[in-house]
Amino acid sequence: MSADIYILGGSQTDFVRNWAREGLEIYDMFAESLTDAMDDAGIEPAQIEVGHVGNFVAELFTRQGLLGGFFGMVYPELASLPTARHEAACASGSVATLAAMRDIEAGHYDVACVLGLELMRNVDGKTGAEYLGSAAWWGHEALAEDCDFPWPHLFDQLTAEYDRRYGIQPDYLNRISEINFGNAKLNPRAQTRDWQFAEGAFTCDDNLNPVIEGRVRKQDCGQITDGAACVILASEKAAREHAAKQGMALSDIPRIKGWGHRSAPIHLQRKLELSKDAPLVFPHANQCLTEAAHRAGFAEVAQLDGLETHDCFSMTEYMAIDHAGLTAPGESWRAVEEGRITRDGDFPINPSGGLIGLGHPVGATGVRMLLDCARQVSGRAGGYQLSEAENMLTFNVGGSTTTCVSFVVGVGN
Repeated sequence: MSADIYILGGSQTDFVRNWAREGLEIYDMFAESLTDAMDDAGIEPAQIEVGHVGNFVAELFTRQGLLGGFFGMVYPELASLPTARHEAACASGSVATLAAMRDIEAGHYDVACVLGLELMRNVDGKTGAEYLGSAAWWGHEALAEDCDFPWPHLFDQLTAEYDRRYGIQPDYLNRISEINFGNAKLNPRAQTRDWQFAEGAFTCDDNLNPVIEGRVRKQDCGQITDGAACVILASEKAAREHAAKQGMALSDIPRIKGWGHRSAPIHLQRKLELSKDAPLVFPHANQCLTEAAHRAGFAEVAQLDGLETHDCFSMTEYMAIDHAGLTAPGESWRAVEEGRITRDGDFPINPSGGLIGLGHPVGATGVRMLLDCARQVSGRAGGYQLSEAENMLTFNVGGSTTTCVSFVVGVGN
């Protein structure tokens, strides 16, 4: 079992912002996120010993690479900081976090900064969809002749696979979206917090909830978002010193108690072929979730207090429910129908609003999930705080569930 990694603090930008319209660049986003995280953690720049950046496609959206070089631009004290950038599509931020954890566990460093970011609203929707489509198998799936929007098209195929194996009703997908948009109204950093929906918007009404691709409708989709999230991670030694300086108990600082990490072939159809005789569509996703829970000392995911999951589409969250073992395979609808996933249910999912309600800046999402769980378990989530949240789980997905990463975040023993 690996050593616990402590989360001293962090930051998230306001996901409603369009940085290009403000005349700002990806560096400005990086700098704001980093300085806000330092302030929140209550540490000095010189205490950061290593930096890790999660980002997917800055070269396409902003023509900018080598993002680790921004640390030294923000703080002179970080001018010679060792840094690395990590790419795993929508799981880039989580993979950056794993790398920072390994640095600390190996004893190389005691304090690490992980910053995930993406600027994506500076191009039109069709161009953005093409850029994001590079996380599919380029030239082999989601081709232009097959669809207008690659990712809605691919996750429509997941819906079709669920329908073939188990049967699926769109009402439950609509309800997942409705819950997440509702949760987002309580989050002061959510992109959709002020959105209003007409009665019937969470139905299969083609006017109120138009089709995007196949059975994927407008309200099923996560948001194209500009944004960054940052966390400051520390070893037990550094966290203990920090707690003493802040006049708090070490047990009050959130920590990463467990983790899971699995990958699968990039092609969606290859994944489906491999699992054709398995109970679950994505066995590796189930392994990722259960391994995180087991490493944290829990027999099953349901023993945790809630989940921040990857809902790039409502179908992705539907998949996460049965893959987490909350229901039997193909019966995720039961958890939705029984109200288990709402804020006052026995297993709340996406109290932040998730990717559908809060927003989805690709490289930032895994870090944002981790930060939201840290806020929940330390009672710092504000208006979207859950009544009981001692141990929370993340589930972050890159591509068509190609890369999966999960963290258990908690306080206390």
